[in-house]
Amino acid sequence: MPATVLVAEDQTDIRELLTLHLRQAGYEVTAVTDGEAALASQNEGGHDLLILDLMMPKLDGLEVCKALRARGRTMPILMLTAKSTELDRVLGLELGADDYLTKPFSLAELLARVKALLRRADLLRAAQASGAASGVLRNGDLEILPTKRQVRWQGKPLEFTALEFDLLLHFANHPGHVFSRGQLLNAVWGYTHDGYEHTVTTHINRLRAKLEADPMRPQLILTVRGAGYKMRESP
Repeated sequence: MPATVLVAEDQTDIRELLTLHLRQAGYEVTAVTDGEAALASQNEGGHDLLILDLMMPKLDGLEVCKALRARGRTMPILMLTAKSTELDRVLGLELGADDYLTKPFSLAELLARVKALLRRADLLRAAQASGAASGVLRNGDLEILPTKRQVRWQGKPLEFTALEFDLLLHFANHPGHVFSRGQLLNAVWGYTHDGYEHTVTTHINRLRAKLEADPMRPQLILTVRGAGYKMRESP
């Protein structure tokens, strides 16, 4: 079955262009023109991936993203924004978007991001559906089951998006190793474009919000000033 993609974009030319190229790439596409329709469409049946424009009538992309994550929906979300300020991009990521592109963007780049996000989501679903036994990575109260793509913190299961899990697993596989934001972009996201480094920072903040007793004073995923980030070595 082809992957299903919801495109929520109020600009007709962009919406039609995205729909055309996504369908040519083999995806099943639903297109809507505002945030309320996007939220209703996702509530009715759900899609494998959402492409949300930041600025839409009725509900904007930020509100749609926040509402879906609040309901525990973990499908990948790619945000489109015409704004150039870092604040708008960071807000989208903080509210649960997995990735973003700033208009104008390359269609080839968008399709590459869509493919990468769907691949991670497929791996996550397949692993969680599998009953195969697996080894466990441990670091204090953190337990990661890589083949099942499951995480437990202090014995309790936690929900992560596919990208959040991949970032956490990368750190867990290299405790004590310091990674720059560019290195993490390349290793986890699979691209190294300038201007996207704060995507890493925001996802690390999301990990800390789920794993740290006090995210402002992290004990597990640490900042190394001037160098990057690392996961503490196992106690």
